[in-house]
Amino acid sequence: MIRRLHVVAAWVRRRAGGRDAGHVTAFALLFSVALFAVAGLVLDFGFALSVKVAALDTAQAAARAGAQQLDLFLYRTQGRAQLDPGRAASAARSWLARAGVVGEASATTTTVTVTVRRTSRTQLLQLVGVRSLRVSATATAVAVQGINGPNA
Repeated sequence: MIRRLHVVAAWVRRRAGGRDAGHVTAFALLFSVALFAVAGLVLDFGFALSVKVAALDTAQAAARAGAQQLDLFLYRTQGRAQLDPGRAASAARSWLARAGVVGEASATTTTVTVTVRRTSRTQLLQLVGVRSLRVSATATAVAVQGINGPNA
């Protein structure tokens, strides 16, 4: 098999006049660069996706912590599960601070919304000047009464 390849290569060189024009070398170089770029994108965007999933987990946990802050007076007197917006947002921000994560939290009487922003450092894309990728995740939690749904 190898002997046949050598014979074919010798025949190709004779047909080309014994010179190698270098077309294969240029193609191999460009293909290698393109393959390296795609590998960099896959690796670095994979890391960024992992950081985004962790940020989403954190945002969801903080939103759930905030959604536990009911207006107890309203719940005890009227039986309605309604959030205390000030305490709910504060509880979510407190949860983020304990987790060591920077984010924003807001609340209404029905929902708590938390946004977490993180940065993922790149590995291969640093070679082309991209040092980091920014990701963010937002989660919302609702105060639920009963087992069927909100205020059911």
